[in-house]
Amino acid sequence: MTAFMGSALNIALPIIGVEFNASALILSWLSTIYLLTAAAFLLPVGRLSDIYGRTKFFKLGLFLFSAGSLLCGISPDEATLLLLRIIQGTGAAFIFTCSTALIVSAFPQKERGKALGINIASVYAGLSSGPFLGGIITYYWSWRWIFFLNSFLGFALTAITIFYLRYELEELKEEKFDYAGAVIYVLSIVLLMIGVSLFPDVKGFLVFALGLTMLIFFYFFESRLSKPVFDVKMFKKNRTFTFSNIAALINYSATFAISFLMSFYLQSVKGLNPQEAGIILITQPVVQAIFSPLAGRLSDKMEPQFVASMGMGLLTAGLIVLCFLSPAMSFVIIVSNLALIGLGFALFSSPNVNAVMSSVEKKYYGVASSTLASMRLIGQMLSMGIVIVIFTIYIGGAKITTENQVAFLQSTRTAFILFSILCFGGIFASLSRGKIHSKSEIAL
Repeated sequence: MTAFMGSALNIALPIIGVEFNASALILSWLSTIYLLTAAAFLLPVGRLSDIYGRTKFFKLGLFLFSAGSLLCGISPDEATLLLLRIIQGTGAAFIFTCSTALIVSAFPQKERGKALGINIASVYAGLSSGPFLGGIITYYWSWRWIFFLNSFLGFALTAITIFYLRYELEELKEEKFDYAGAVIYVLSIVLLMIGVSLFPDVKGFLVFALGLTMLIFFYFFESRLSKPVFDVKMFKKNRTFTFSNIAALINYSATFAISFLMSFYLQSVKGLNPQEAGIILITQPVVQAIFSPLAGRLSDKMEPQFVASMGMGLLTAGLIVLCFLSPAMSFVIIVSNLALIGLGFALFSSPNVNAVMSSVEKKYYGVASSTLASMRLIGQMLSMGIVIVIFTIYIGGAKITTENQVAFLQSTRTAFILFSILCFGGIFASLSRGKIHSKSEIAL
């Protein structure tokens, strides 16, 4: 549901821009503010779910996301839509944090890769249906029905989980919640992203520096507490946990903006309508959905560091191809490259999640899951932030039209060059993680 929302909205952004007469920067923020909110609340929610129960917070997240979707669907203007996306992002934080922790709690280590692969395949099924169904919905009805369908589905799922999902674990129910640390963390993440969005203005650098300073302060503040909202010692003492999270941060920083940029490229440069663009963009998540369970099983048999690193290598190759986007690039090359990127994602994602969750004790599953989700969403934020900065430099506050097609292509190529370099560096971060399997486990 959450994956469908993101990918379906990306395909509808050009139409939303026309209806609300919104600039490229405003449309970028429709994706970014959702990620910003989710990223800010992930870590506090992970800790709260470990204390008070992951199932409770999962149900609450479903309700908030569904209510936010309904309200977004009736938004009268872009400013209201931006504000209501915050409610959606809050609900998503609850869902992202608790879903992985609940699944890992239910499976032994030797079967986790397979279970996580199935879970990630379901996410990619949502991603794959998003561009296709989103394009059809936008073309024949309205972009508002993307939100309405999410709302109907979400409320139905909320009812189902209330009656049928009763398994509960309160791993740290005797511990207290670190409210001060949570506030510092939320503010630091918000300031960081707002700073990125204001680049290259001097105010942007000042706000970003303030956010970075608060994040550093958060690190030292938490290191002195016996019951912090996040145990920073996990990064100091757990090599696998540390480098797996770094790899995730780099991966999503380099790749999240692909669908956003390709949606505009296919519609504004290649002249496709939303439905046609959606059919092409569906290639990537379909390949991800097919190969994720296989990649998960593979990470049960061999070390995730090797499987995930192969995925990063394929992603780097796909990004390099996108550096040469032009009006004349054939659809065969575009579709083939999206399939390559999808395979890279599949090989990276579930093995990387398996490595993170297998490297911590059961009582920390909520925090570990939220940390990994934070890396994913902060990476996605940074990816969109990079795009916002590049758009500001090349296009400014203008709308993306056929008249500024050359400037748009220049900005897109620049973004993909930076993403290629970043993803190449991520290969080495992925290879640097430790091993999670013993010889006996690999033999099994």
